[in-house]
Amino acid sequence: MALELERSKNATAIGPDELLTIGRMSRRSGLSIKALRHYDRLGLLPPRDVDPVTGYRRYGPEQVEPAVLIRRLRELEMPLPRVRAVLAAGTLAERLAELEAYRTSVQARAWRLQRVLHELDHDIVRDGGRERFMPDTVGPTYDPEERRQIGVALFNRTWQYLEMPDRTQEQDDYMIHMAHASRFHWEESGLGTAANNARGEWQVSRVYAVVGRAEPAIYHARRCLEICEANGIRDFDIAYAYEALARAHAVAGDGDEARRYAGLAGVARDGIAEDDERELFDSDLATLPVR
Repeated sequence: MALELERSKNATAIGPDELLTIGRMSRRSGLSIKALRHYDRLGLLPPRDVDPVTGYRRYGPEQVEPAVLIRRLRELEMPLPRVRAVLAAGTLAERLAELEAYRTSVQARAWRLQRVLHELDHDIVRDGGRERFMPDTVGPTYDPEERRQIGVALFNRTWQYLEMPDRTQEQDDYMIHMAHASRFHWEESGLGTAANNARGEWQVSRVYAVVGRAEPAIYHARRCLEICEANGIRDFDIAYAYEALARAHAVAGDGDEARRYAGLAGVARDGIAEDDERELFDSDLATLPVR
């Protein structure tokens, strides 16, 4: 959705100081008169002027764009508290962050609805042209490929949040939940490998390190290393397991352990076969807060 909304094509027909009746505001914004009154009562879009005798509302021409934005966001089923937050955003980056957070919640709702649809298909048994209701008595079932796709999507979304500047507390929470959910769905799908599980643990550790929570960062980095060692995984993944432990211990303020694991990461780096993967690892290693 375009965030810098274009002005209504008809907006140029009004002067900068000319007030709009509620009817004209309705036509220009696409909001019904009833909706405009409702948003006035909520304090979301109060008119510039209200006649003390007649109660007639008058809107300024500068209010057309916020009204159009409200209409668009409500068409996207955004709850009013979130609409208010978007309107209050002081910068484009803040507005985009609000929309990203809402997109994540919509995506989660869509996945829940997909699961419900999947369960209904299982419960409605079609037999010889007749449909029977056969509830599952042992709990919901999930398609393995669906789980894998969810795990992949959440892994990628978590990366987007990791790279987002100036995250809010709510966005940090979303990021943590997504990293854990990705790790869970990957393993539950049965389609992943031990390396996928190690990478999931690494991402969970990185998320906790980024938000400054040392204890879970160390725990999940250690799990990453344990999975690598138990399954003979070397190359890229073992190097990143050491990198995660160095970063997590640095967050904990344990400089000795951070430097020890950073050294192990540097040694493991020489075992990375692919040049582009080694370059990526070097860029991450350079961000370690280790002295």
